[in-house]
Amino acid sequence: MLETTSSSAPSSSKAMNPIVEVLLSEGLVTSDQLTKAQQFSRRSSDSVVRTLVDQGAVSKRDVVRATVQAAGLRFVEILDEPLDPAAVALLTGDQARKYGVIPTGFEGSTVVVVTDSQTAADWQVREDLQAILRQPVRFECGMKSEVATRINQAYRADFELGELMRDVLGDDAAIDVTAPVASTSDAPLVRYVNLLLSQAISDSASDVHVEPSEDNIRIRLRIDGVLKEMAPAPKEVQSALVSRLKIMADMDIAERRIPQDGRLTVAWQGTKIDLRVSSIPTVWGEKIVMRVLDNSAARMALPDLGFSPGNLQKWSASYRRPYGLVIVSGPTGSGKSTTLYATLNSLVRPEVNIVTVEDPVEYRIPGINQVQTNPKAGLTFASALRSILRGDPDIVLVGEIRDRETAQIAIEASLTGHLVLTTLHTNDAPSVPTRLTEMGIEPFLITSALQCASSQRLARRLCVSCKREVEKSPAELAAVGFEYPEGIDAHFFEPVGCSHCAGTGYRGRMGVHEVMTMSDEISGLIVDRAASEQIRKVATQQGMASLKQDGWRKVALGETTTEEVLRIIA
Repeated sequence: MLETTSSSAPSSSKAMNPIVEVLLSEGLVTSDQLTKAQQFSRRSSDSVVRTLVDQGAVSKRDVVRATVQAAGLRFVEILDEPLDPAAVALLTGDQARKYGVIPTGFEGSTVVVVTDSQTAADWQVREDLQAILRQPVRFECGMKSEVATRINQAYRADFELGELMRDVLGDDAAIDVTAPVASTSDAPLVRYVNLLLSQAISDSASDVHVEPSEDNIRIRLRIDGVLKEMAPAPKEVQSALVSRLKIMADMDIAERRIPQDGRLTVAWQGTKIDLRVSSIPTVWGEKIVMRVLDNSAARMALPDLGFSPGNLQKWSASYRRPYGLVIVSGPTGSGKSTTLYATLNSLVRPEVNIVTVEDPVEYRIPGINQVQTNPKAGLTFASALRSILRGDPDIVLVGEIRDRETAQIAIEASLTGHLVLTTLHTNDAPSVPTRLTEMGIEPFLITSALQCASSQRLARRLCVSCKREVEKSPAELAAVGFEYPEGIDAHFFEPVGCSHCAGTGYRGRMGVHEVMTMSDEISGLIVDRAASEQIRKVATQQGMASLKQDGWRKVALGETTTEEVLRIIA
């Protein structure tokens, strides 16, 4: 829709493109911006509207909104639009996805349907819908990607997956999973896999588990760190389903005795999503786990991760230094890598050489040299790090410190003018120097190199569409050890569940952090090989907020619940 204004369009208001007229009348562009765009478009043969977008005068959403208004339709923020269940039930999930529409309500005998502006202009879609619904249809418009997201929220895949499985059992052709995808694109098994992956991505699942059991195939999605069970698949399709997934991931379907790893890329709403696939033999057959690699995580900024203002200030001060060792700690799945990627995003610039060594490299970041370890070939963290330091790096990211050799090289690098970012498996920040000491690193080297140690967990964020405020009695709060944070008027909420959050009451996750910066007192304790509890006591006196205190702060702000904080922090 960005090409609707030709380069030869005159600047007079009489001949002005209606989209531009709307942009002007709404105050989204000024006359000066329009004049500049017209001059540029005449030179470059671009449309005026496209030029306005390219020059940053308006956003694509503004253009879509203006296009819709110029066509005499209503623009809808569909993600926030309430849905009438009776209207939604008029179409099946397949029909809604086929036409790219979602019914939202009624106006008398007319069904109100939201779609994108191009579909709304398609008379054939209108005719088909009116024939299906047997009622008149009135179109409203939203962003195409948001309409697709809302469709997936309203028409969850659970029921359709069961229907497709029944088709698979009655369709011998679907079992031939070795045929090319193009020739079996309508086969029930292929559609089952596509719908399962689409639902997983729509629900922001991090993992898809396909687990054979004695009687059926258990399907589970890990959403916001918690597994959610889907409708199971029948045992009869186990071999076909597993083979289909292995073929997609370029794995050996004939080998079922040993674990395998693969990778596949799927298209979803115009974007490419990578999935890392692993198989492992179990007593009931091969289990498949697909990790959804959301590249948006690699582009996140630190303020989006849930850092409190105080913790963000301490963390930023540590990695802005030209050299030193900065460590993120926490258990597996606590978001350590995401924090490091977000930190790197704020450090990338042409004059800085950044090199990473990871196992595996899950997210590709432009402007950074990323190295994948290969232990079988002798490329370990330690050997890769040793070679990287000969390549004139300014900033080095080490995926994880696993042994004394890697720790030693990382500390030496930080002492010789490099900024080193890495992760370590400890339960809290004060345990970081203790763990390094246990690895055999001399305490005086730790105090010289370590700038900051952070520990974190991931708490589920309450769904803003359905969370409900509740009263908490002093007895309830005392029972969980709740501490009121200073300067915050506490309000408590509970999860409810809606189509936005797949019925869980939570949507997305945020970090809960404790950030410990070095001081003379803490350095003295490290040199004396003090226990982590002694280090914690001094760090707390110097202003460090514990993980639980940071969690209580987020509860008081209405971002999560006391139950969630207790779930992630013992």
